[in-house]
Amino acid sequence: MSPVSQNLRPANFVSLEKAKYCVAAGLVAAALWGPTAQARQVAPAASSFGASTNPAGTYLSALSAGAQRDTGAAAIFFREALRFDPRNAELMERAFVAALANGNIDDGFTLAERLLQRDPKNGLANLVTGVKAMKAKRFVVARGSFAKGGGGRQRDITATLLTGWSYIGSGDQKRAIETLDKLKDQRFGLFRDYHVALMADLTNQKTEAVKRIKAAYEAEKTTLRIVDAYARIMARSGDVAEAKRAYDAFDQLLPRHPIIRAGLAELASGKPIGPVVNDAEQGAAEVLYGLGSVGGSQNDELAAMIYLRLALHMDPQHALAVVTLADVYERLKQSDQAIDVYKMVPANSPLKDNSEIQIGLLMETAGHAEEAQKHLAALVQSRPQDPEAILALANLQRSRKQFAEAAEGYTKALAISGGGKTDWSTLYFRGVSYERQKKWSLAEADFRKALELYPDQPMVLNYLGYSWVDQGLNLDEAFKMLRRAVELRPTDGYVIDSLAWAYYRLGHFPEAVRELEKAIELKPADPVINDHLGDAYWRVGRKLEARFQWNHARDLKPEPEDLEKILKKIDDGIVDETVPAAASNEAPKVEEPKNGG
Repeated sequence: MSPVSQNLRPANFVSLEKAKYCVAAGLVAAALWGPTAQARQVAPAASSFGASTNPAGTYLSALSAGAQRDTGAAAIFFREALRFDPRNAELMERAFVAALANGNIDDGFTLAERLLQRDPKNGLANLVTGVKAMKAKRFVVARGSFAKGGGGRQRDITATLLTGWSYIGSGDQKRAIETLDKLKDQRFGLFRDYHVALMADLTNQKTEAVKRIKAAYEAEKTTLRIVDAYARIMARSGDVAEAKRAYDAFDQLLPRHPIIRAGLAELASGKPIGPVVNDAEQGAAEVLYGLGSVGGSQNDELAAMIYLRLALHMDPQHALAVVTLADVYERLKQSDQAIDVYKMVPANSPLKDNSEIQIGLLMETAGHAEEAQKHLAALVQSRPQDPEAILALANLQRSRKQFAEAAEGYTKALAISGGGKTDWSTLYFRGVSYERQKKWSLAEADFRKALELYPDQPMVLNYLGYSWVDQGLNLDEAFKMLRRAVELRPTDGYVIDSLAWAYYRLGHFPEAVRELEKAIELKPADPVINDHLGDAYWRVGRKLEARFQWNHARDLKPEPEDLEKILKKIDDGIVDETVPAAASNEAPKVEEPKNGG
């Protein structure tokens, strides 16, 4: 994934270790998919079917859709199945969960009421009815619902936080903070202090707000939402310099994040900076967003979807909740659904521009190649000074082997960026694009410059070192680079393959076999590594194993030009027994840097 798309991602709301108990205590809806979570045949897209006359088939389709987390299909199939058997409590609960996960909130409200008639203590149903009451500003009713669900309130962080915000809605700030302070468990400390800080800031209790947000910030200085809230509260209390320092520190960690840039721009304008939340309903949305973010980080996608959908019901303008929900769909490889969610980002949000970039990248992932190119090209045309849009288009062009166009885009982005350490990845990818055009002097210069900005960057070490070996240049330095890359990325099969293939190029076949066997354990489904291992086996006389690896490489859908060579080797073996010395026109595998490195 490119640095551009990574910048759109919100950091996890809390560290995983601190959050483990929160999701388990707050919501157990994921269990409702039951024993169907193993892989099944994918259900048809939700738009491709209508009502069925076959109850058993509808139910099985619902289970299949649920197992694949196809929320649209699951919601429709479970609703249809419930129509055949309206008194089935288990089916009603599954339909309820599917509706919530898909954002069919009105259906969820209706089903919640039906479930509560059967089971007044249903935790999720009480949560949902409480959220409905909060949205209607019926805060006393909301508190009643939150009190009925699940275990004791001190163990139920969701109910406790939402109850606190309901007191804010009722105008009882003291009771609100007292409620949250009942969360004594240290695992809840971050959520408690963060939300008390927001409450105190909203009700103009500056001293309390600063004290609480400092405690949260000290616990999590690398979390986007905490940093933004900290900077805003510090600025609103009069310490603008500290607010700017906090934003700048995060920008060093994750450069150019839109929310950080927007916060710095607000500070620079000299105008009063706004709070994170403006009322109790937005506070409740913040609770649900935070817990949804935790669920997403723990691969509890269903719980995350439900929390995030409820957050967006409370505050449809909550852009981070939208982006987090879209990210859940991305990780489930449901690109079309992710695109639909990204379109929900409000037009006035700092995240809007980057969400449009992500839509273009997802169009490519979803197989809409022409639309992706047009979408990103239109963004660049409308925002010619936006390096993020330019980089997204250049990355797409590079992935399509349009190397000249990609290099031109990277050059434009570098001209706009004004220089800085974060330019290493742009230089790296421009170097790759030059190298694939056989413009080696330009490529080498970019790789060297990237290493000046980011010494020991493993991908750059890998590419430059391999390229030198392949050309018979700077061999001692090249092997040092490749060994260092492996030290830095010992579980990266592509990097290990580069070192192994360098040994092969120099005729050190036993060493090549040793390293390629490590690489194949890490990347068993990569056709290039399987092909390389076959070649190395042949060179050391293990010819039966060599043909096995080539056959495996053939079955893994290699590039057409590689397939032709593999088929010839399967038939004839390696006919030329001389040690290969010339350049192969192969290049190391290119992986996208994560979070700037």
